[in-house]
Amino acid sequence: MSEPALLQWSEAGEQRTARWRSEAGVAPPKRVQLVDDTLTADAAYRLSSEGAGLLWRSDFHNARQLLQAMARRADRKSCKAAAPHPTALEAFHLHRQAQGQRSRLLGRLLVELDGNYAIALPRAPDLREACIEAWGPPDGQPSVASLRELLGLVGAHEWRKKGVEIPALGAPPGNRIHPHYGVFSPVRGEYLDLVAAAPLPSKQLAFDIGTGTGVLAAILARRGVERVVATDQDPRALACARENLARLGLQDQVEVVQADLFPPGRAPLVVCNPPWVPARPSAPLEHAIYDEDSRMLRGFLAGLAGHLAPGGEGWLILSDLAEHLGLRTPEELPALIEAAGLRVVARKGVRPRHPKAGDTSDPLHGARVKEITSLWRLAAR
Repeated sequence: MSEPALLQWSEAGEQRTARWRSEAGVAPPKRVQLVDDTLTADAAYRLSSEGAGLLWRSDFHNARQLLQAMARRADRKSCKAAAPHPTALEAFHLHRQAQGQRSRLLGRLLVELDGNYAIALPRAPDLREACIEAWGPPDGQPSVASLRELLGLVGAHEWRKKGVEIPALGAPPGNRIHPHYGVFSPVRGEYLDLVAAAPLPSKQLAFDIGTGTGVLAAILARRGVERVVATDQDPRALACARENLARLGLQDQVEVVQADLFPPGRAPLVVCNPPWVPARPSAPLEHAIYDEDSRMLRGFLAGLAGHLAPGGEGWLILSDLAEHLGLRTPEELPALIEAAGLRVVARKGVRPRHPKAGDTSDPLHGARVKEITSLWRLAAR
């Protein structure tokens, strides 16, 4: 493992060093300026735009207010820079560019944590549990992270405590999935309903490829599939899936294994819900949404026939948002299916129900309003 990155700065006539934490994979700023309540939002925005890290040394709640003020300035600038009538593809790239710039700018407002993840600022909340869930046990060394990322840890911690209700898993209270930090939350229920309703080719065995929270494996198990093998290559996802399946009482029915795509052997049912957008992730946490060059989709289709039992089916859950954005042609997916020696048994589609689908202020609204999420039932030719 590589050595953790360090952030260095001068304070009270001494050189200080702390571990730099960035889940986005951003390098530590080369210049650090100590700031407090006397810093105006305009000055903070300007300094951050110049690449300075702003290490906060005052009231924690005031830092949150400053972050919100900086966000409003970033959003106004993004609106002014927007093209008047972009194509769907141009709108996507402009949106991603604006997201990246906004993230970098807001990520430069920094907070120091001590060796036990405590924050020595007035009115600072106790974030230790959230930090432990995301970063593991403290190592006794001080660290610095962006305030924006720390607030993201808190949000993930609350989601993990509360859980997401999944009607396809049955009646409450035993129908909640608890996403861990860095693991994609199953908040879009329409694709889960497709898996819950599709006719099972067999109840003997199923593979769930890229299980994430374990939600699809849990649905299959609740539908009566006797044994499910769920795979993922991300340690956070593996831990999350195991915890969720144990919470649901399905740990003896579902085996969670670390693998890049398929486990050994063949199954009468192989299910995969790959990332839907074939674009480069700008941060490690985006790998559940963006799949550069459709690597996972291509790998699943190319290997599916070799992992299907005779008469078995592969279920591909995929949105066509990429086609409406111009990131994938309508002919590409059928061509990949054909080239993999597969045929389409059936296809069932559903329109999204999430709030963004009806948000006309979303720069990608023109594509989202046309989006359909489909379950493709595939078989070997």
